[in-house]
Amino acid sequence: MSRLDHRAILALGFVLVVVGVVLPWLMFLQIVRSTWALNFLSFTASMAGVILGVVGVAYYARLRRE
Repeated sequence: MSRLDHRAILALGFVLVVVGVVLPWLMFLQIVRSTWALNFLSFTASMAGVILGVVGVAYYARLRRE
């Protein structure tokens, strides 16, 4: 398995955060019906995106330090 570089980790984190923001917005506008599973998916995507963003920035900082 190949390792992901910091750009891929940051991009994946960004996409997950965007999904975590867009889904609640669509539920608020009543375009998508709010369900427990969709709320949980939205929250999980948002939190995973933030965590991956922090990991990607830390990985980038570590590479720049060396």
